Amino acid sequence: MRTFVGGQEAHGEAEFAELALGIDIDLFRGPLEFETDDERAAREDAARDVFADLVAMGEAGDEIAGWDALYADALTRTVPFLRSVRGHRSGTGEAA
Repeated sequence: MRTFVGGQEAHGEAEFAELALGIDIDLFRGPLEFETDDERAAREDAARDVFADLVAMGEAGDEIAGWDALYADALTRTVPFLRSVRGHRSGTGEAA
């Protein structure tokens, strides 16, 4: 079965959410794979710009943009599980 949102085919749940909500999850949450410091700085700068636009549109009366701003803000507070465990090494904590 194929899923379309606004005439575009969604390949997977993440792409469906991105097309339906209009928000690139990786832009706010960060990618699951490694990114350099420069890539992270550029991504976070772009995310701040998009977030500021969403907030401004929400304050101007666009209810959808207001909800998108809340969702984007929540995404910035998440850390993908795979990325969080990558930095953890067994046997290096205080209990080791």
